[in-house]
Amino acid sequence: MRVPMFLVLITISALVISFAEANDPSPLQDFCVAIGDLKNGVFVNGKFCKDPKQAKAEDFFFPGLNKAGNTTNRVKSNVTTVNVDQIPGLNTLGISLVRIDYAPYGQNPPHTHPRATEILVLVEGTLYVGFVSSNQDNNRLFAKVLNPGDVFVFPIGMIHFQVNIGKTPAVAFAGLNSQNAGVITIADTVFGSMPPINPDILAQAFQLDVNVVKDLEAKFKN
Repeated sequence: MRVPMFLVLITISALVISFAEANDPSPLQDFCVAIGDLKNGVFVNGKFCKDPKQAKAEDFFFPGLNKAGNTTNRVKSNVTTVNVDQIPGLNTLGISLVRIDYAPYGQNPPHTHPRATEILVLVEGTLYVGFVSSNQDNNRLFAKVLNPGDVFVFPIGMIHFQVNIGKTPAVAFAGLNSQNAGVITIADTVFGSMPPINPDILAQAFQLDVNVVKDLEAKFKN
């Protein structure tokens, strides 16, 4: 079953607007190092704004979200992001959008958005999705199988994932209540950091043989 595109856009718009009033949490970047010389500084919590009189329609426009992303990669998925880097007019508005394409049995692997809650609507295919709550909540898994038209929410900061459990490609759209939500993919971050985390530390943390950790770090090396 295919969900009409106009229904997807209406759903996304309504869902994003419903929680966008809170706007972005602070800050809007990973860190902000204080400096004494303002000439070497950068704008904090957003981007420099152009004169409103110079704004044009192109500042609020992004074409091509109807096109499938390339899923020929190790996780068999592709995320097309539409945030403030693609649409400058999103600056200070506290919303962004992504299209996610999944090849059969592809996945958007466990990851987290440090600055946004995500609300996802499935357009095509069948997905198994879920998130894991915090240590204080005993790391409970909240998961569902989604069919076209189904919606699922991933709360801010929670590790979450989506997996295409069908034999055909899947497509989803998601809204995030941040102009720059950020993404931390767990495996890439832990095993692919530069410089690498000491294998002995990860071996103890994950209860793995140190040689297994070294192999994983070699696979995820940037």
